[in-house]
Order: sequence, then structure tokens, then C-alpha cells
Amino acid sequence: MSDKSPNTTWHTGAVGRTERERLLGQRGATVWFTGLSGSGKSTIAVAVEALLVGQGRLCYRVDGDNLRHGLNRNLGFSPIDRAENVRRTGEVCRILGDAGVIALASLVSPFRADRNMVRALHDEWTLPFLEAFVD
Repeated sequence: MSDKSPNTTWHTGAVGRTERERLLGQRGATVWFTGLSGSGKSTIAVAVEALLVGQGRLCYRVDGDNLRHGLNRNLGFSPIDRAENVRRTGEVCRILGDAGVIALASLVSPFRADRNMVRALHDEWTLPFLEAFVD
């Protein structure tokens, strides 16, 4: 499936997204909050999460700072590392969306090309991707 992993095979499961969405009564998606540091991305994501859960929706906040404590702890802030941070975050959101979860991503993601790459990842799996600029 990947140019960098030629010796791997994609394994399709017996349960698909349609079954997971039916079970949850919702469709998976990503809402991507982007903006400068300190603009309120995480604060808004926390409020949206509370609102959605209050409405009975399964969602999960994928906070850029939180990911840098684990999954992305080896990344710095160079343009290359920022792009990889966005890519990894986008992959996590895509997996959550495929599981039927609404992912609420909040990270600086300053480069349009990186955000467009994440949008393309979602398009590849026909998952909704909504981008919100927080100023």
C-alpha cells in the first residue's frame, strides 16, 4: 500500500465502516482546528467535544500538544518535522473516522500543503474532513 513499505499487505477485516457507523448511529469525520499558537484551538475543541458528547455523539480530541508527549515526541519544529507531525495526526484522525468516531484535531498546522495532504488522506477513504481556522 505504501511506496516505503513494499513488503506489506493491506488486510481487510470482516467488519466494515458501514457496520461500525450503524452500531454507533453516526458517521466518522474529522474537524481540523488550525491557527496560531494560543488562538484557542484546544479550548474550542474541548467545548465542541463536550457539546457533541452531550448530544450522544462519540468523539475524541486529538490535540497536537498531547501527541507530542507520545506518538510525536521525536519530532521538533522544523518544516520537515511539522509536516510529519501533521501527517501522523491526520493518519490517527483517519483511523478514528473509519471507526465511526468524530475526531477533533487541534494543532498549529501552518502550511496549507500539509492540511491539503490530510484532506486527501480522508478523501481517499471517503471520510468527511472539515477545516476550521481559529484566530
